[in-house]
Amino acid sequence: MNARQATAVLVFAVLVLYPAFPVLDSAIQSLTGSPLRLERQLVNIFIFAILALGLNVQVGYAGLLQLGIAAFFAIGAFTTGILTVDKYPFQIGFWGALLAAPAAAAVAGLALGAPTIRLRGDYLAIVTLGFGEVVRVLLLNLENITDGPRGLNPIPPPWLPAAALDAFGADRAVALSMYYISLLFLLTLVVIFQAMERSRFGRSFVALREDELASASMGLNPARIKLAAFAVGAAIAGLAGALYATNLTTTAEPNTYDFAYSIMVLCCVIIGGIGSLPGVILGSFVLLGFDNVLSPLVARLLQSSAGSGNVFATPSNWRWLVFGTALVLMMRFRPLGLLPAARRKAEARAGGRP
Repeated sequence: MNARQATAVLVFAVLVLYPAFPVLDSAIQSLTGSPLRLERQLVNIFIFAILALGLNVQVGYAGLLQLGIAAFFAIGAFTTGILTVDKYPFQIGFWGALLAAPAAAAVAGLALGAPTIRLRGDYLAIVTLGFGEVVRVLLLNLENITDGPRGLNPIPPPWLPAAALDAFGADRAVALSMYYISLLFLLTLVVIFQAMERSRFGRSFVALREDELASASMGLNPARIKLAAFAVGAAIAGLAGALYATNLTTTAEPNTYDFAYSIMVLCCVIIGGIGSLPGVILGSFVLLGFDNVLSPLVARLLQSSAGSGNVFATPSNWRWLVFGTALVLMMRFRPLGLLPAARRKAEARAGGRP
């Protein structure tokens, strides 16, 4: 076991045990007097890490510049809502929605990928960006189905045995179930993608990314590979959407899934390292940790010391400035990301030789 694998095992063990030993929450509570609720924030980070892994299939492995991943995220969330809320007769429950939402998102991915097979680069980015906006506006205007700006709610929690509900209490049992379900799916996808990277299927993605013409001359079918990348990435985004909606107990309004979500997930991939599994997960933890955990904590500290009237006491006044500055510094000093893929590091070293 090398150092990176040992670190990954240690981090996973800490995440598994944290709900039982919330030491960071206790420390922040004693220092600031307000709870951190890191356990709830970690569920959100796990879900967005899953979403970033789906985008990494398309951008990192296949080299398809996709700017509409939020659309498939929304499709997964609203599919879950339609199939589980009391308004509709389906009510297949959380576990059934976990199968249906990725399937619906994969079909949407194929529908987007089929007419855009010949597009690459900026042209593909523009089409996928437009697709994301079309889906958002469509969900907003189909009020008879999606309840428009209100969203669908309440989405029921995962079914749990009565023994678990009695042992932990209903609210605590649901919170723990979402925590460990999200973590389990994240770990499962990491294992699957590690195996895929060494398989013929994964190498075909890399061949397409490096040179489409050369991959076709070697007997690969670029059109089929692109469709597979669109479908796999969209299905994973749909899975993340199902988890997200269930965790919130609502689909949220369609405007939530706007272009900013797609860019945020793309930044997770870029910051961590395009095509790098540990890099994408690290990028998600860094970006979402700053946005969901660090920014509110700093804001509370500023409010307690300088008062609520201080302009810096509101995270929205400064967090994008910090975020933008960090991105500029990353592109200047770590253009390959925090944990770049070994293949990209080798290519960068080879390209730097005279």
